[in-house]
Amino acid sequence: MRTKQAETAPALGLREKKKRALRGELSLAALRLARDRGLENVRTEDIVALVGVSRRTFNNYFANKYEAIADRLVERVELASQALRTRPPSETLWQALTVVLLAPYAGWATQFSSVSAGVRKRTLRLLEDPTLRAEMIKGDLAAQQALTQAVARRIGSDPGDLYPMLVAATAIAAITTALNRWLRVTPPQPLVPMIREALRQVERGLPEPKRRRR
Repeated sequence: MRTKQAETAPALGLREKKKRALRGELSLAALRLARDRGLENVRTEDIVALVGVSRRTFNNYFANKYEAIADRLVERVELASQALRTRPPSETLWQALTVVLLAPYAGWATQFSSVSAGVRKRTLRLLEDPTLRAEMIKGDLAAQQALTQAVARRIGSDPGDLYPMLVAATAIAAITTALNRWLRVTPPQPLVPMIREALRQVERGLPEPKRRRR
């Protein structure tokens, strides 16, 4: 999984913004095609044709369709890691993290809220593919690395310290857990509040909830 280290990324210029936008288009196109046709029926040629770029351009970003699909989380976390630098120091770490981690999803709130039950089922079926699951694990690790660097920078610690690594791992786990629940819960619920609540519970240290009366 190709990713840039958050601690060395400069402020995004127009060229970098265009590259990130194209990267996102390719990833989204790969996801939509795989969801609609079945992963086995999607070729790289189909992805580039949908976006309107060359095979060579695709290869500049991704090695294959699996990596392109798995890049959704990595891209969002990289954007959040970059944005974490701009948050005011008056915010606590988890306040700042919640703002930046929710931002990529909040921008798509309407689209996320209107996803049909059929699309959710097809997405869950897609995620059962073992090759894609392996690529998503690699993506999770890349995302954790980027966020660990950003957290360490904010709190003035070493990226190899346990704390920033734990923060990054638990924050990303909270997001992926909320996404998984969002795909499965019936009736459908909004995604952004679900992610916010997952991050809030992690921030509080996951206190044991009161037992429900039977």
